[in-house]
Amino acid sequence: MDKNRKTAFLVLRDVETKESYSNLALNHYMEAEKPDSPAFVRELTYGVLERKLWLDHMARQLLANPKARLSPAVRVLLRMGIYQIAFMDSVPDYAAVDGCVRLAKAFCRGREGFINGVLRSYLKKKDELSLPEEGEDPAEYLSVRYSCAPWIVRLWLSQYGREVCEKLLAAGNERPELSLRANRLKITPEVLTRRLLEEGAAVSPGKAVPEALRVSGGQLLESSLYQEGAFSVQDESSMLAVEALDPQPGETVVDVCAAPGGKSLFAAERMRDSGKVYSRDVYEKKLRLIQAEARRLGIHIIETKQFDGETTDRELLGKAHRVLVDAPCSGLGVIRRKPEIKYKEEAEEETLPEKQLRILQTASQYVRPGGVLVYSTCTVNRRENEEVVAAFLSGTEDFAVKSQRQIFPFEDGLDGFFICKMEKKGRE
Repeated sequence: MDKNRKTAFLVLRDVETKESYSNLALNHYMEAEKPDSPAFVRELTYGVLERKLWLDHMARQLLANPKARLSPAVRVLLRMGIYQIAFMDSVPDYAAVDGCVRLAKAFCRGREGFINGVLRSYLKKKDELSLPEEGEDPAEYLSVRYSCAPWIVRLWLSQYGREVCEKLLAAGNERPELSLRANRLKITPEVLTRRLLEEGAAVSPGKAVPEALRVSGGQLLESSLYQEGAFSVQDESSMLAVEALDPQPGETVVDVCAAPGGKSLFAAERMRDSGKVYSRDVYEKKLRLIQAEARRLGIHIIETKQFDGETTDRELLGKAHRVLVDAPCSGLGVIRRKPEIKYKEEAEEETLPEKQLRILQTASQYVRPGGVLVYSTCTVNRRENEEVVAAFLSGTEDFAVKSQRQIFPFEDGLDGFFICKMEKKGRE
């Protein structure tokens, strides 16, 4: 059995049946199965996830009963087969079909004939298949064309209009570049660039933050540079939230929803490892990862503590020069990194704005007079962004907005992000 297709199948089945995160499932099965071509596995896995609704729509047109309920394994194998035929030019059609049939014999015995028949039917009829009629329901058409839950399409259509909505949907199917953050405690971006080039990586400057580099090629996380703490992996949009916070050496900074820790660590680097960064999060395991990263990077000023952002930490009241609230959100700005987000149920997101507001209100108590409060999310949704800020400001006269920005994921290859910088009135 082909290890590459088997690995992709196991990842996709876990995402389908266990709601696993694709990146974590992929890492797990890459290690367990040791496929010959990791690049092929990633392409097939993420390609199927990105195009899932489109693939299902094509498959349904080939079934005698389009409403028939198929087992998760059968659904996954049909998607894998059609995706390889439709989008992977390097894969011969016979290999796409044969590979899925072999997997069916192992994971859904008795259905291999059905899978073989549907895939061969797709080969014969693919030019006759069609998308839904656009005029009848534009949201349904866009949902299938770009493979995204209809409620997300309708949300973006209502908030941003057709042109921006379609750009957002298209961006969700693109593969992001890898962005690194140079650790200025140990190296400059210029020296890091030179050393990465020497190791065979392709490197270009970031487009939004001086510490950022865009990189491809090489085993970066296995390199001596990484082990020495010369850089971290972080998207530039995430770095921009820390740039808005603008932490200074010697200050006290609070990061109330810190995990996985990139912003706390970048703040400490900008502070030249002088002052204090309080990193709070509800998950103790993730806080241990922040501590490990701080050691790798040579950072000593981060103090982690397990704490729910909705609960007031009285030790921090009025103590911070700067507070960052990178709130839990729907993640609609990072779909290109986590394509399974496109298929979440709307009900999962309905209570988020209330939670975000409570966290923001609680965190605002930690800011000193004259201090800075930054609210950020990795989503593109006014209900979680501008409307949360407006609700917060309507309940207090202590803060004023200094800057506010919605970053769209089709801008300069950045993740979708919202960043609002507020200042507390008064002086110490």
